[in-house]
Amino acid sequence: MGNTTSSSDADADTEDARLMVMRELERDPNISQRALSRQLGISLGKTHYLLQALLNKGLVKMRNFERSDHKLAYSYLLTPAGIIEKARMTRDFLHRKEAEFQALSHMIDELHRELAQSPIDPEQPPSSHRTD
Repeated sequence: MGNTTSSSDADADTEDARLMVMRELERDPNISQRALSRQLGISLGKTHYLLQALLNKGLVKMRNFERSDHKLAYSYLLTPAGIIEKARMTRDFLHRKEAEFQALSHMIDELHRELAQSPIDPEQPPSSHRTD
């Protein structure tokens, strides 16, 4: 079975990543791209790509300032449109995750019922199946 990520899954993943970027920028507008990348666990290139997309859509604006060590740094601020879009994205994210949670809860309940009817003790830790 191969990796079959549909375009809607990829779109949702990108949307989720954009939301996480916006949440971090709202929390710390002065965060560097490198720190943002580390915080979110994504590559620096993807972080740059996501920030550029948010800037191009007018959801985030960038302001540069001089740090105390006389180097330029940037501050990323959500625009009014960005605040509205972040709220929409948060709502959509919650709806998607709640649906996933319900489906997973249903699957877990089914698996517990199947396991309770199986010939093995459900409390027994899983054994490793070795074939020598």
